[in-house]
Amino acid sequence: MWNDEAQHVFLVGAKSLGAYGGYETFINKLTEYHQNNEKIKYHVACKANGDGYMDLNKTEGAEIISEHKFRYHNAECFRIHVPEKLGPAQAIYYDVAALKECCKIMKEQKIHQPIVYIMACRIGPFMKHYYKKIHKFGGKVYLNPDGHEWMRAKWNKSVRRYWKVSEQMMVKWSDLVICDSVTIEKYIHKCYDRKGIGNKNPKTTFIAYGAETRKSKLADDDKKLVNWYKSKGLKAHEYYLVVGRFVPENNYETMIREFMRSGSKKDFAIITNMNEKFLDELECKLHFRADKRIKFVGTVYDQEMLMKIRENSYGYFHGHEVGGTNPSLLEALSSTNLNLLLDVGFNREVAEDTAIYWTKEQGNLAGLIGRADEINAAKRLQLGQKAKQRIRDVYSWKYICERYEEEFLK
Repeated sequence: MWNDEAQHVFLVGAKSLGAYGGYETFINKLTEYHQNNEKIKYHVACKANGDGYMDLNKTEGAEIISEHKFRYHNAECFRIHVPEKLGPAQAIYYDVAALKECCKIMKEQKIHQPIVYIMACRIGPFMKHYYKKIHKFGGKVYLNPDGHEWMRAKWNKSVRRYWKVSEQMMVKWSDLVICDSVTIEKYIHKCYDRKGIGNKNPKTTFIAYGAETRKSKLADDDKKLVNWYKSKGLKAHEYYLVVGRFVPENNYETMIREFMRSGSKKDFAIITNMNEKFLDELECKLHFRADKRIKFVGTVYDQEMLMKIRENSYGYFHGHEVGGTNPSLLEALSSTNLNLLLDVGFNREVAEDTAIYWTKEQGNLAGLIGRADEINAAKRLQLGQKAKQRIRDVYSWKYICERYEEEFLK
């Protein structure tokens, strides 16, 4: 369906299309909104195995072409097998293997002037090589630097040093750095203007992540929804909610500890992928299993139902402190009336005065929960309307995808 002049765009760095991760959500939406755009042809790398891989049997609309290729949202997707014995180095292997496959596709299909858009800064030591190869096709390298990967709690000091050096090299060997947060864009210039890159300031632009601005298609009495509530011991509008990856830097420990200290009569529902080691660590510290209000309810992959669960929550907690514009925050602002956010620059930048904020100081969030329980319905609705307007004005997927079209077709 694409014309001969279509701009080829290769997307590298996400594990799949449409999972919980920010990049996965982004690629899913970008290809969805551009699937009938004849001016752009997408090529997407996906994992064939391991954590977060692309399971084609669970992906409605995926057209399998071969063992390693499929079409989804009119994008040509290719699967990369990753040796799981590599442990944490899998992510580096995956991105390098994906870039190698991109160059192979460019050669086979005689693609000229492609854009290779790389998400995250994992492969700095390899970038000079691939930057030059891509430029031989007349192409350009775009980078989304994500947030501060080197600050994540799961990494030891040597790994953190690698991520920081890798970030510097990725910025150096990119033609454009697309930042999903103004805070991240300022950070890139503060760290890398005229530093180690031949007195050449990195070229940057700001394009945020997006969110839907509509309500869920599910009715309040939908049988699937009602059965889910019953199985989890939850009642609509009688629970606080969090949705996100189960990692330390998302501050689950603080949120659970403070909720246990609060006198709230509501439940705290946690939708996340289970990490048994981290779960056991939290139980040893907090003994949360003794508090019947704390409910780990597993994952919800049905996007309409997840949207409805957000809409029906009394309030939403957001504890992310590492990263740029976080998708789960945007989705909460577009669905939930009362949002309680960790007070960091990223979250303030996105929500502004449409949410209320907490710190990690002992007792701060517990006190806020007590006050939040007393906020009347009219005030919650007012906050929710402001949050939804904020999303419509700045973060709608339609707007974000239009911005990317402009950038890719320059």
